[in-house]
Amino acid sequence: MTASETSSRPFDAVLCDLDNVIRFYDMAPLAELERAAGVAEGTTTEVAYAPEVDLPLLLGKITKEAWVDSIASALSDRIPPTRARELGMALADAPFRADDVVVAMLRRVREHMPLALVTNATLELERDLESMGLANLADHVVSSARVGVAKPDEAIYRIAAERAGVAAHRCLFVDDRWENVETAVSLGMTGVHYQGPADLRKVLDFLPGNGEVPSS
Repeated sequence: MTASETSSRPFDAVLCDLDNVIRFYDMAPLAELERAAGVAEGTTTEVAYAPEVDLPLLLGKITKEAWVDSIASALSDRIPPTRARELGMALADAPFRADDVVVAMLRRVREHMPLALVTNATLELERDLESMGLANLADHVVSSARVGVAKPDEAIYRIAAERAGVAAHRCLFVDDRWENVETAVSLGMTGVHYQGPADLRKVLDFLPGNGEVPSS
């Protein structure tokens, strides 16, 4: 990219969420177990992602095993303890995959500017990225479990911008949760509420070669 192109581009770094943007989980096995246990589909995630259960995990204060214990405890008034633990384990071990189209676009981003993953994640994030072949996808990985603060707290955005070496108002922030995007925008960042690859493709259309990335 030439100096004139650099001066005219809308931002100088991309800060991108991981889950539901790059990584997607297969919840079908969990849903099948919920039906067998006689509880509504989504019950386990509703319990597991309640702040009092989920936040300690995302701040790196407890292990995944302790999280499963908390899920099982919260479900044990509805179903037998063995069933409750089975559901907790099914969520914790849900299979996941990376969206190849999004990964290709982000690899293109990194050829031109810093890329940072900014994610509410567990202490197992690094292993998960490696398993998807994404250990080297980004220049920086800002994990809530490692820095001790989670989105939408402003602090994690400031950490990410600092690591990218770019002022907040020169960062693009991409996330599937609107409340996380709102915080980014309040800090002066360009925000994208991600709902599909087209959202990312549109905001990156100024990058050379972006049109070469397959759409599916």
